[in-house]
Amino acid sequence: MTTVAGSALKPDLSNWNPEDESTWDKKLAWRTLWVTTYTMILAFATWYLVSAIAPRLNDIRLPENMLSTEQLYWLVAVPGLAGGTLRLVFMFLPPIMGSRILVAFSGALLVLPLFGWALAARDTTTPYWVLISLSLAAGVGGGSFSGLMASTSYFFPKRLAGTALGIQAGIGNLGIGLMQLLLPWVVGFGLFGTALLTPQSDSEGKLVWLHNGGLVLIPWVLLAVAMAVVVLRRVPVTANFRQQLDIFRLKHTWIMTAIYLMSFGAFSGLAAQTGLIILNVYGSFPDAPNPLTWAWIGPMLGALVRAAVGPLCDRWGGAKFTFIGGLGMTGGTIVTLFFLSPTSVSEFSGFFTGMTLIFFFSGFANAGTFKQMPMIFPPRQAGGAIGWTAAIGAFGPFLVGMSLSVMAPTAFFIICAVWCAFCTVLAWWYYARPHAEKPS
Repeated sequence: MTTVAGSALKPDLSNWNPEDESTWDKKLAWRTLWVTTYTMILAFATWYLVSAIAPRLNDIRLPENMLSTEQLYWLVAVPGLAGGTLRLVFMFLPPIMGSRILVAFSGALLVLPLFGWALAARDTTTPYWVLISLSLAAGVGGGSFSGLMASTSYFFPKRLAGTALGIQAGIGNLGIGLMQLLLPWVVGFGLFGTALLTPQSDSEGKLVWLHNGGLVLIPWVLLAVAMAVVVLRRVPVTANFRQQLDIFRLKHTWIMTAIYLMSFGAFSGLAAQTGLIILNVYGSFPDAPNPLTWAWIGPMLGALVRAAVGPLCDRWGGAKFTFIGGLGMTGGTIVTLFFLSPTSVSEFSGFFTGMTLIFFFSGFANAGTFKQMPMIFPPRQAGGAIGWTAAIGAFGPFLVGMSLSVMAPTAFFIICAVWCAFCTVLAWWYYARPHAEKPS
């Protein structure tokens, strides 16, 4: 006898169990995925708003208010610090708040940094401490990831975990490229009737509406809040703060944390800093590449690969793709190393090739890790492990920015290559090799 999907599911969802077709509402699960994914796109765009604005700040500031290279690196790094720290909070919220309240709350918080940066960008004398404070506020976009991803993991059976989480994280990550692609366009004209807001003048005397970078997303964020309230439901996965701490007694929580710091840490960190790296390594040459023309390509590619690889992980297992991703990222960092002390602008193509390899293979590893965790851990612990590893991975923009502010890019990429190689060995030994301890 064929089981009818959701036939035994109670109206209040009190017997929700995605592993049993009769107590799983497939339509609700997919509706939840699309609403949370839409919200996540906006969250990532907000998180990376600073990385898109920062390369343009000195163009509109007076000489006495110019920012140093180190100040710009820190400005772009701070959202990573805030995002990682806030993920440590958001990771505990799904079983406490439930999906509807959590997603609506996460979306509403995005309005604060978006509106704040719109105001700050209009004033070319905005003090540095205000800019740093707004960078911290932008971190809420990165912090909400741990709550949204962990919440979604409750809605799908293990056989679809790779597809669902791959789609959500991959398409959500598109917010990074979206912001870096969108901002150079929207700063060129008055937006939403804001033409009356005073534009700025860049170094060439052209008018720039840099404040549009924040304003453009606000209506879409308000739509996300409304959709969460209307569409989403809470499933009965509950746990208090103390109960959720049991994941830290598990060895594989820490191994997967290291691997995800390699994959998403490098992806998120380099996505935030690529524009500044291009500016500082190749900016002194005649006909230097425009950072904003190139910075969005790698993050966009990595996000698309992550979404595409998710279903493949469901078929062949996530560990294989995590291992392949680690190998590719190691190779990409080594290639990039050869083009960080250029003698001509023609070497930019080699640099960009290496960076593209890092982003491309990060998509493999990011998709693989999020398939692995629902296989390694039981449902509630899987949600916590996803939230925790995502929190540590979110420190990537801060760690990369901080490192680049105190060391040369060459030294940083050597360290990055060694870390990628180490984590690739972990992925092989514990998960991908024949007779591994936790094949996943």
